[in-house]
Amino acid sequence: MSIPLKVVFAGTPDFAARHLQGLIDSPHRIVAVMSQPDRPSGRGKRLQPSPVKAVALDAELPIWQPASLKNADSEATLSHYHADILVVVAYGLILPAAILDIPRLGCLNVHASLLPRWRGAAPVQRAIEAGDTETGVSIMAMEPGLDTGPVLLTRTLPISTDHSSSTLLDDLAQLGVTALVDSLENIHNLLATAAPQDDSQATYAHKISKQEGALDWSAAAAVLARRVRAFHPAPGCYTHLGGDRLKVLSAHAVDEPHEGNSGEIIAVEEAGIRVSCGEGQLVITEAQLPGAKAQSVATLLRGHQALFQPGQRLGDANLG
Repeated sequence: MSIPLKVVFAGTPDFAARHLQGLIDSPHRIVAVMSQPDRPSGRGKRLQPSPVKAVALDAELPIWQPASLKNADSEATLSHYHADILVVVAYGLILPAAILDIPRLGCLNVHASLLPRWRGAAPVQRAIEAGDTETGVSIMAMEPGLDTGPVLLTRTLPISTDHSSSTLLDDLAQLGVTALVDSLENIHNLLATAAPQDDSQATYAHKISKQEGALDWSAAAAVLARRVRAFHPAPGCYTHLGGDRLKVLSAHAVDEPHEGNSGEIIAVEEAGIRVSCGEGQLVITEAQLPGAKAQSVATLLRGHQALFQPGQRLGDANLG
């Protein structure tokens, strides 16, 4: 076993909190935890700590929440901890070169893709949306570019047709924790043999906009089904039913001949609402009406059967 390292951890959401807990349970010493400032949340818009901060508080670890790292004060604060390494997982702030150079062994990032594929902000969602059959985690030595640093270690995971972004992220978090701890265990050898990324193979997982959740019924059903999975739970997919927005939470494609117009309801059954697409049909199995809870189609039809009739058209483009 290697000598325990002094680690500063930087992260914010649940995915990062899982990694922080894994490090807390490891032999390494967490000397400080960095997380984004508390944000207003809930009906009362009260300030709430990030999931990473909550884990750090529970473990009684020093917490540092800078609004920016692009200043001399931040450099001095990080230097004060005399860290061997800075571990960054979904932190959300840009780390300038001056910060990256401070820890003795540099900075490691846990990225939820098989780099250089899906560099950027939304690798899990973009992998599902693109129809990738596998993904994984990459442990990367950080440099100033966007997810461009040499890769120390990767672990792969198949993407199933049942994976949504939330369930896939859960599986990747479990994979990432073990990959991170294994990397720290053999850090000197891995840093010496880290492989540069092939930039010619890079793809970019651009941040997802809410507008991308609008279902375009002229697309193939298989494409729409992947999008529903990729954008669940956020930002979510939707269509329009009359003047109301209908959230589509779960759906699958069936290889049935194109019938009627794109967006036309073909059949209404407890097993799902069949909608004609540019190619094939999409079967909606879970949805949510405005002001209502998410419901299976079987439950939805018991109270709102009249809203869903064969021949009805979904997705009036004029409603946005």
